[in-house]
Amino acid sequence: MTLFKFLKDKRSILFIWLLFLCLTCLILWLTPSVHINWDAILYLFILQSLVLIVYLTLSFRKKKNWFQQLSEPAFNLSEPEYFEFQTLSEEHKLIANYLEDLMTQQQTVLEQQITAQQEQRDFIDSWVHEIKVPLASIKLITETIEEEIPERQFYQLENNTLKIESYVDQVLYYSRLDSFSRDYLIQESSLKQIIQPVIRQHANYFIEHNLHYAVEGPDFEVLTDKKWLAFILNQIISNAIKYTPDNGQITLKLSHNERGTWLEISDTGIGIALEDQRRVFDKGFTGQNGRNQTHRSTGLGLYLAKSLAKKLGHPIYLESTVDKGTTVSLLFPKIAYYTDGVEEKLL
Repeated sequence: MTLFKFLKDKRSILFIWLLFLCLTCLILWLTPSVHINWDAILYLFILQSLVLIVYLTLSFRKKKNWFQQLSEPAFNLSEPEYFEFQTLSEEHKLIANYLEDLMTQQQTVLEQQITAQQEQRDFIDSWVHEIKVPLASIKLITETIEEEIPERQFYQLENNTLKIESYVDQVLYYSRLDSFSRDYLIQESSLKQIIQPVIRQHANYFIEHNLHYAVEGPDFEVLTDKKWLAFILNQIISNAIKYTPDNGQITLKLSHNERGTWLEISDTGIGIALEDQRRVFDKGFTGQNGRNQTHRSTGLGLYLAKSLAKKLGHPIYLESTVDKGTTVSLLFPKIAYYTDGVEEKLL
């Protein structure tokens, strides 16, 4: 708190002092037997003013640490026992006890919420791993009956199974967003080796809808986490094929410039309206395309892709034109290493 704000809060004291001074002068003026010496009144005013200024200044300096404690975020949620108010009066003790009680209650509630979130996350992880077992079984059964059912029905069955698996993965990765720092491994990886399995996952959809794809450009080694990047690419490619009509084209282009390595995923789909482009990475946003009965969307795919790409340090960009297509670009920045001959010890 500044001195000006402190004096502003003490304006009631200043008002009372001026009021008493005026009342004193009025009583002296109304008393016939008293001759008022205005020089003495002025001297008294100056003297009282100085005393009041000194008192307020000393009071402010005395309470400055108290005010600083209240204005700074000194409370550490992880170590609340090390936080104590320096009380100066019984009033301060009462306020300090009240604030400490509030923070203790807040700490208790936060711990309960953290525990509940952790239990929920553990349940989701367990559920995801449990549901993947019957999903794998369904995929095996689907492969065994491939020759017994019409080709179109087989493709529909396999595509729907793939969708269910994709939604399950979305739930898993969404639940792990907060614990990302404990679940990643950054290493040099081949982009094409990560891209190819993702493309193969959608092979039946490409065949059924006569979609064409191409991977252009040379292969590049980038620093990333293979598992998380594969999930990001799967979300982007799933969106691309979902909104691309039959006989369309999906193109993955790899290139390199002074900023780093680029991966551009382009489609010849329906495109995204200009007013929706700024919000396509927002959680739960589906836009005009996602509300369509044919292309219903959860609004989580691109949100997860953007969130995970940001955590990995891969900026993501989007360009789109209605009825012409969309391009999503991932940048793998160039990293320069500076060494002086001494190896750093990583803790």
